[in-house]
Amino acid sequence: MLGRLKFVPLRLLQALPVVFGVTLVVFFMVHLIPGDPAQSLLGAQATPERVAALSQQMGLDQPLVQQYWQFLTGLLHGDLGDSYSYHVPVLSLILERMPVTLLLVLYAIVLILIISIPLSVLAASKPGQLRDHAIRIIPLVGLGMPQFWVGVMLLLVFSVIAGWFPVGGYGETFGEHLWYLFLPALTMAISLSPIIIRSLRSSMLNVLESDYVATARSKGAGGRALFAGHVLRNAVIPAVSIIGVNVSYLVGGSLVIEKVFAIPGLGSMMIESIFARDFPSVQAVALFVAIFVVLVGVLTDVIYTLLDPRVDLTQRSEV
Repeated sequence: MLGRLKFVPLRLLQALPVVFGVTLVVFFMVHLIPGDPAQSLLGAQATPERVAALSQQMGLDQPLVQQYWQFLTGLLHGDLGDSYSYHVPVLSLILERMPVTLLLVLYAIVLILIISIPLSVLAASKPGQLRDHAIRIIPLVGLGMPQFWVGVMLLLVFSVIAGWFPVGGYGETFGEHLWYLFLPALTMAISLSPIIIRSLRSSMLNVLESDYVATARSKGAGGRALFAGHVLRNAVIPAVSIIGVNVSYLVGGSLVIEKVFAIPGLGSMMIESIFARDFPSVQAVALFVAIFVVLVGVLTDVIYTLLDPRVDLTQRSEV
């Protein structure tokens, strides 16, 4: 089993140029944001002399290449700099807010599976019939609507009108976290479930036409036992790649959803930092998202390899 995972260290090494490229692009794009961080921090007290002094203090008067080199050397030493807005090390902010975003993404993945697997089974069990068409068409409505609009509608109906869920926040205990994050996670699940449903349904139909399923039916297997023991277990393998790719989309979507629902995660921090011209914070969040996407890609390959013994990514990595 461990021999099949020899590709993991090489994949991580191959990801280093990607992370470096992300730092390069993000750094220079952030500095294209209109406005002066020093002037934003001083506000009404901004005078040319004070702006120049604060810019010199923060190192913003140096050439961009030199600023990037300082950022990169600090990154190699585990120092992401200090936040202009929060006046604390950026790394402490990332470590404080990262669990919130990770819990939201994990919550959304769980809801996606809860929604997608049963509906995929129902659709694939009666292909071409009314139930199949309804399951394939209705979720597409959620796919065609912007995430933030879906979030606002859920917030309006279930929080403002019905009063079943809080309007925003994160809560204090783990139970409150799950309660506060349900609508945001559901918002993200609604937008991605149609993709997973279509992928799982297609995989199930292919598996149903396979020889080993015909053999299982000839031996008397059918109904739930057939789907649970043969169809779903094999159909989920191609869907792993689809889920892995869309987890990266979930992280990007969480940036906006956190702001809609006032969740104190990395998304809220990113948007607030952009408006405040807080360059170190924006760079740190973008770097975290890039690293997370890389790790999700490697984890997807690991799960795919463990689920399907026919796949050998070690040979592909050695090429």
